[in-house]
Amino acid sequence: MEDVTLRPLNRTDRDWLVDQHRIRYAQDEGFDPSFGVLVAEIVDAFLSGHDPEREAAWIAVEGDVRLGSIFCVRQSAECAKLRLFLLVPEARGKGLGRQLLETCMAFAKDHGYLRMQLWTHESHSAACALYKATGWQLESSKPVHSFGQDLVEQSWSYHF
Repeated sequence: MEDVTLRPLNRTDRDWLVDQHRIRYAQDEGFDPSFGVLVAEIVDAFLSGHDPEREAAWIAVEGDVRLGSIFCVRQSAECAKLRLFLLVPEARGKGLGRQLLETCMAFAKDHGYLRMQLWTHESHSAACALYKATGWQLESSKPVHSFGQDLVEQSWSYHF
């Protein structure tokens, strides 16, 4: 992963990002199409009106091949929200997830946030292990029925 770079999200990434989330989560976890709809809404909202002084999104690329994404968006004046953290299967286990996460966290800290939050599912064990290893705290965990599946929803936080 030595030739991987992180670049800002642009409009040409939109369909790839939505499709990757929809496809990966359908294959890996049986999510129904409502998940792709949610991802599209998040990406479209970011592209149509994010605050570049407080929000950013990155796409990990190797040459012309997209490998992953991560977003840092404003939740409140003091809290940033991590969203749409994704690695394609061939990019996993090589340190790229940590690089994306650390880039997102550094942006939040450098742009005045005092803490970060994220929402995920317990089944994302590799991501949850990475959060724990980088100092995030599990705040809550509860069973839900979302995206056509019975899941355990989690909320994590990080304080700078």
